[in-house]
Amino acid sequence: MNTSKHLSKHIREVFFGGNWTHSNLKSNLQDINWKKATTKIDSFNTIATLVYHINYYIQAALKVLEGHDLDAKDKLSFDHPSIASQTDWDNFLNEVWINAEKFAALIEQLPEEKLWADFTDQKYGNYYRNISGIIEHTHYHLGQIVILKKLIK
Repeated sequence: MNTSKHLSKHIREVFFGGNWTHSNLKSNLQDINWKKATTKIDSFNTIATLVYHINYYIQAALKVLEGHDLDAKDKLSFDHPSIASQTDWDNFLNEVWINAEKFAALIEQLPEEKLWADFTDQKYGNYYRNISGIIEHTHYHLGQIVILKKLIK
């Protein structure tokens, strides 16, 4: 299996399951309704905010893989639209799953040499660094989501 396929596999595993941690975003969110997702505990981000934040970077990198410019700003990565119903939450999660799968599919198709090329600009490092960083970032916030779930229950 080449590096692109490995990275794609890791994206799918952190979102949909099958990784060695036995923890993934989809299964951890399956029993979270919109009210729990938007429950604020102390100064922590809500589950909805963390999921939005994860998806924000997936969307930004996905656009680059689709041939567009990088158009993301860290300061906007937590500013999600209102989630005021179960339908809002379900629609948002559906968007997250679609983005994750599109992202994984495009990564899988990357030629090996592209992984070592600059990700839009030398200051961002190469594609490999950005993709593996997104995987690490997702695992990090997944851990926070799991803790928040326990606090909410």
